[in-house]
Amino acid sequence: MAQYIADRRDIDFVLYEQLDAESLCKHEKYAEFNKKTFDLLINEARTFAVKEVLPTLAEGDREGAVFDAGKVTVPACYRKPYKLLVEGEWVGMTEKPEVGGQGFPLTIGQSVIEYIIGANFAFAAYGYAGHGTAKMIEIFGTDKQKELYLKKLYSAEWGGTMVLTEPEAGSDVGNLTTTAVPNDDGTYTITGNKIFITGAEQDLTPNIIHPVLARIEGAPKGTKGISLFIVPKILVNDDGSLGEPNDVVCTGIEHKMGLKGSSTCSLTFGGQGKCKGVLLGEVNKGMQVMFHMMNEARLLVGTIGACNASAAYLYAVNYCKERVQGRDLNDMFNHDAAPVTIIKHPDVRRMLLWMKAHVDGMRSLCYFAANLFDKIKLEQDEAKKDYLQGLIEILTPIVKSYCTDRGFQVCGEAIQCYGGYGYTQEFPVEQIMRDSKINSIYEGTNGIQAMDLLGRKMGMKKGAYFINLLSEIGKTVALAKQNPALDEDASKLEEAVTRLSEVAMHLGGTAASGKIKEAFAFATPFQEVMGDVIMGWMLLWRAVVAAPKLDKIAGDKDVNELVAKNKEAAFYLSQLKTAEYFINSILPGTMGKMNAIAITNDAVVTMPEACFMG
Repeated sequence: MAQYIADRRDIDFVLYEQLDAESLCKHEKYAEFNKKTFDLLINEARTFAVKEVLPTLAEGDREGAVFDAGKVTVPACYRKPYKLLVEGEWVGMTEKPEVGGQGFPLTIGQSVIEYIIGANFAFAAYGYAGHGTAKMIEIFGTDKQKELYLKKLYSAEWGGTMVLTEPEAGSDVGNLTTTAVPNDDGTYTITGNKIFITGAEQDLTPNIIHPVLARIEGAPKGTKGISLFIVPKILVNDDGSLGEPNDVVCTGIEHKMGLKGSSTCSLTFGGQGKCKGVLLGEVNKGMQVMFHMMNEARLLVGTIGACNASAAYLYAVNYCKERVQGRDLNDMFNHDAAPVTIIKHPDVRRMLLWMKAHVDGMRSLCYFAANLFDKIKLEQDEAKKDYLQGLIEILTPIVKSYCTDRGFQVCGEAIQCYGGYGYTQEFPVEQIMRDSKINSIYEGTNGIQAMDLLGRKMGMKKGAYFINLLSEIGKTVALAKQNPALDEDASKLEEAVTRLSEVAMHLGGTAASGKIKEAFAFATPFQEVMGDVIMGWMLLWRAVVAAPKLDKIAGDKDVNELVAKNKEAAFYLSQLKTAEYFINSILPGTMGKMNAIAITNDAVVTMPEACFMG
């Protein structure tokens, strides 16, 4: 069976033609790199992903992670690629060399993530989870903490986690009950129970570093009284060597719909009263530290949703090109007509184009967000840095929620393309869909993302960040209008942008008038339509880049005849057709959804609980 993860031609298009990633090399920070270096890195990542990681996808799913007497055994097939993951320094490749990284731009790191995590996230999570742990320590830790932990975590030699959720608190983190009692030696005794922790117990690494949210005795209630602590599975001596086991016990793992090779653990801290942790950052400022990690994690999760969609789409489109079934509709009454591949059937083509539009748009969005981070690092002007940071703030809930929701839906459409075969384990799309579902749930459910977008992000700097985003879209619309082939589509996207602005103001006014619940009942629909508009932007942007290149290739030749023989012409034409499809077939539905939001019907709020029968 062919193996698919990502479309390399499309990755190159986004990197070098849409975002001009090569221009990063003009700056001193990335002067040691060039396009050749980037390409070599991406080639190596693809080779590693296809040859070593992807073969573990189905096998790891069948074997699963196994819990026994407090220990977790990962699928045996993970051992060799994990060793190579560490040796290749893949996890920390975008970090500074002095902390164990290679200093590559985040924009280029997106393509590495797309291949390695896209090949098998259940496997890759064991290494990549520690990246966020290291990032918190790098930014908020003491010099000693950095010395002890950074290189081990960024190299993935040690595992890392994010320990927030408790059985009774759930998403209400401020209601946690885990406690921290100060000791005379500067450490804290940690006591409590946590659940839903990815990779909190495994046998791939000699140590696992847990950042644990807890409340110091006497601290204020709610999130204002939460501190963050570094709690190693194995205590670390001052010289960096491993000491005695800490009082951290895995009490079980979840039996899940997907990601079966990844252990999702419950942990007990201080069951024997001997769990030691050290403060990370300031007292009662744990949520500020954790939210820094959460924002990075949310962007990563959005990318994973897009990765799942990319793989599912590629499997589906290639299956549809090979699967022969039924006659062409033009010959449907001719029983002597030869059967055709199912990609000839209009409804199959509709599904494939819907999938392609979202996969392409999500790739551009995720890479664009990463590119913003790179630009902030290079920018000296504080006002411009704030402008870029504002775009990141407003886009983060969209990247996380839209790419995970649509990523899952793309996987569902891929199964539909296969028909009954897609529902079986004979083909990989059923597993990709199962593995993808969690993305809309963890790192803050998409409903929480919607509340964050509407209740906090939209009002940042008195709405300036949102206005700046609309301005960025407007720049693309203006460029598109200069091309007669794109003018009509540009005008339709412009109408959607205007309507989005109106709906945003309407919901803000609804909440300000005291109808807070009525407004937030439409937080998720608003997040969805905003995502659609941004997809339209990304696809139109692609078309603006592709149109002159297609014209240059085609000259005075017939484009439809040319694309059958010229792959580059076919690629560039696909950008125009995909944008045309989305703007004319998807955005009208989005406009209808925005009209529904503007009505703000209050049935969700006013329906009595007794009417929810079951």
